[in-house]
Formats: sequence, structure tokens, C-alpha cells
Amino acid sequence: MARLPLSYFGDPVLAKKGEPVTAFGKPLRQLADDMFQTMEAEAGVGLAAQQIGTPLSLFVADFKPDAAEEAAARCLVNGKPAPLKLSLPLVAANPQLELLDGDWMMYEEGCLSFPEIRGEVARPERVRLTYQDCDGEKHVLETGGFLARIIQHEFDHTQGIVFVERMDDDAFSPIESQLKKLKRRTKDALKAAKA
Repeated sequence: MARLPLSYFGDPVLAKKGEPVTAFGKPLRQLADDMFQTMEAEAGVGLAAQQIGTPLSLFVADFKPDAAEEAAARCLVNGKPAPLKLSLPLVAANPQLELLDGDWMMYEEGCLSFPEIRGEVARPERVRLTYQDCDGEKHVLETGGFLARIIQHEFDHTQGIVFVERMDDDAFSPIESQLKKLKRRTKDALKAAKA
């Protein structure tokens, strides 16, 4: 396993929609393992391929749920009730997302591609995720709570969307100057790397 360099806001790769994953088995398992190691080293709970400079339709997620999160998730795996912990760690290749009817929740989000920048984002409480695992097997996961939020955040990355684009003006305004500084630093670092 290897820790991979992260892409930060201002890097054009974060705006790229992911290409379909076509190589399953050992190559995908290795990439997913590297992504998990990178995510854990940065104390994250999710990571999309765009965030490691690879525009693929792929993300990983993992965290240690407590009893409240287990109850909020109310997971269905391939149509059958299942404990949340059986869905984690999650490797989602070629994900497709359906937002389910119900309550929308405001929650403060952060992102490994936006160090020290956080803001409130409204998202639906429940989602249905169709995806392939490392072996190319198809699964359908319906879930709520914290995992549903992680899935939406990471799915957005696979579509070239970052969480600050989901904020309303009240949430965005206080972080605008931080975003401009981060974008400038990233562009300078990319320019220096090419020189």
C-alpha cells in the first residue's frame, strides 16, 4: 500500500467527471487500498479518485459507526436489511446515485482537498447507491445518516463537483477568501511542478 499525493482546490482534475472503471480485480483492489491508506493518513472518511489526481468514477469510504449512526443508516443491501458495519469499508466503482424522498439535513462538511475549510451543506437524508465492487460485482445500497452524506459528497467528486458548489450564499460567503487563497496556492504549486 502507498500513500498518494492529494489534489487540492484549484487543480483542474477536481472538475473532471470520472471515466468508467474497466479494470477490476487486483489492479482496482490495489488502487482502493492506496486510497484507503491516503484517506486514513489524512483522518478522512471518504476519498474519490479525482482527489488523488485520477479522473475515475471511483470512491472509497470508511468510518467507525456508533449506535446512533447505525440506527440512522437503516441500511438495505441488495434489498435486504443489513447492519451498517457490513457495508464498510466501501469501495464504489461506477457509482450511480438516487436521492430518496424525505428530509433534507444541514451539516457542516469538510474535504481533504480543502484543508481547514468547512461549511454547511444541505443534502437529502437517504440515498440509493448502485455500484460495482473491486471484483466488478454489482450492488445496491440504500442508506441514511452519516454514510448517506459521505456517499453524496464523494459521488459529487466523481461528477467533477466539489462541496463548496453545494453551499448557499450564507455558508459560502465566510469562506470565500480562504478558497481564493487555496486556489492561488494550488495553481502556484502546479506551475512550479511543471517548471
